[in-house]
Amino acid sequence: MGMKPSGRESLVVAVKGTFIIPKQGEPVTLAEQQLPLIEADTFTGEPGFSAPSSEVDYSPVKHQCDVLLNGSAYAPKGKPASKVQVGLKLGTLVKTFVVTGNRFWEAGFSITPGKPEEFTVMPISYDVAFGGLDNFEEDESKHSAYMKNPVGKGYHQQLGSSLVDKTPMPNTEELNRAIERPEENYQPMAFGAIGRGWESRLKQAGTYDQNWIDNTFPFLPADFNEAFFQAAPKDQQISYPKGGEEVVLVNLTVEGRTAFNLPSIEMPVVFFRKKGEKHETQAVIDTIVIEPDKGLFTMTWRASLPLKKNIFEIPQVLVGKMSRGWWRARELGKTYYPSLAHLAKANKAEAEEEM
Repeated sequence: MGMKPSGRESLVVAVKGTFIIPKQGEPVTLAEQQLPLIEADTFTGEPGFSAPSSEVDYSPVKHQCDVLLNGSAYAPKGKPASKVQVGLKLGTLVKTFVVTGNRFWEAGFSITPGKPEEFTVMPISYDVAFGGLDNFEEDESKHSAYMKNPVGKGYHQQLGSSLVDKTPMPNTEELNRAIERPEENYQPMAFGAIGRGWESRLKQAGTYDQNWIDNTFPFLPADFNEAFFQAAPKDQQISYPKGGEEVVLVNLTVEGRTAFNLPSIEMPVVFFRKKGEKHETQAVIDTIVIEPDKGLFTMTWRASLPLKKNIFEIPQVLVGKMSRGWWRARELGKTYYPSLAHLAKANKAEAEEEM
């Protein structure tokens, strides 16, 4: 079920497919084990204090397609490196940034970045991007959070040498803007989902004040923006893909460069009403999650129908294409059996129940 700020409800259908990331030149295929729809947000660690690893698939609506990637940076040809440039391309989306080895702030007369260690594989998430909490001072009134990414590392507002020296720096940074100061305003770099309470999403959530409690609750506030449902950062939101778009991963797999095309799959959805009417539409791809370390990616299609009164006016929903025989059986009010074997099996089960 979905709801508009006006209180209008809608019935939402989400369909998820899991696919194998193919070897070079091979076609995309369905994974033998299909991943289920995600029913609750999950995190890399303690909820609220770590990066989102996956977000619930039951968003009422997404006006853009979220493209997300959970994975790691791989040093080219497996040779240890202190810095690696990673890149993701999908259709019109092109995003690159730098991944570094572990490093620490060095604070003496001045604060300078430490030398990064070498690595062959480095996990990427907002946990290792610029941000975090400055809670190093004993005086709690001086604590602060980097609300663009409160779960990251490297951020300091209090710059005393004893507070900053030997504290962790982030492992990711913008391509043309190296992180050099702990109190500066840097863009956190990762490919994963943005937390619901972080700065860029929180401002879309609307106003929950006493007026809302007195006059609007339990409905959404009038200034709620449906952009809140987009889990990806703005630079990873694209128009709904049609299928066939090229995907390129650079230094995000052992191979160094991996390329394939999204599958082209029509996803028709039919909403049947009680009085025999039906509403036909095409679901759109609004979430793509790539997981190179697992060799998988998922695509989620979504369709919705505004309801006149409540969910009970839609007794059945059909997703996908059915044969003429199925449609004919439905029109006649009969049960459809795709073969005589299915009919015989059904008759046998019915006879056993009667015994």
